[in-house]
Amino acid sequence: MRLLLVEDDNHVAAALSAVLARHGFDVTHARSGEEALQALVPEGNGFGVVLLDLGLPDQDGYEVCGKIRKRTSTPVIMVTARSDVRSRIHGLNLGADDYVVKPYDTGELLARIHAVSRRTVQEDAGTAGEGVLRLGAVHIELPTRQVSVDGSVVQLTRKEFDLLALLAQRPGVVFRREQIISEVWRTSWEGTGRTLEVHVASLRAKLRMPALIETVRGVGYRLVAPAS
Repeated sequence: MRLLLVEDDNHVAAALSAVLARHGFDVTHARSGEEALQALVPEGNGFGVVLLDLGLPDQDGYEVCGKIRKRTSTPVIMVTARSDVRSRIHGLNLGADDYVVKPYDTGELLARIHAVSRRTVQEDAGTAGEGVLRLGAVHIELPTRQVSVDGSVVQLTRKEFDLLALLAQRPGVVFRREQIISEVWRTSWEGTGRTLEVHVASLRAKLRMPALIETVRGVGYRLVAPAS
């Protein structure tokens, strides 16, 4: 797989590139936001994943992520020392597919890269099931992967859509955290649990319906169908 590494620290980039190469990745190193954006022309330029550090010399990494998402659907994994939930949600809102906090374990990073690339291939092959799910003002179009609230389209990331679609297909049913992680992230890796929480928080904010997804303490989540 071709991977675009966006990192301004040459020593960090060299060490990480060596590790990624040993695991079969063809790594291209961009040292700034502008280099990254140029590397992704035209239409992703064949990259399977973008590994985006947020501390760049020319542009804020969040700004770069937003520009990447406007140009291509290539998955983006943000890498940053900013560990607070607000920063994670902001990154996901801009279109990031995942978020890794420094310092990270190399095995964790590799697992996230493989998970993102694997589910991207599955999604490109087509969404399972057809039709539109209607939950009050919320309409979820499975074939086009489009969500609208009161007729206004809401922009969701790949995993936000997958999570919402899973819960919406069985309103009122409690999905265990382990089940959601298995079906949406296609992994049993325990570290994904925090990512699940961030995605739920992001969905509630984007849909402006905090009560739509209910947390069942100690178990998981369920979708509470709003009144029509």
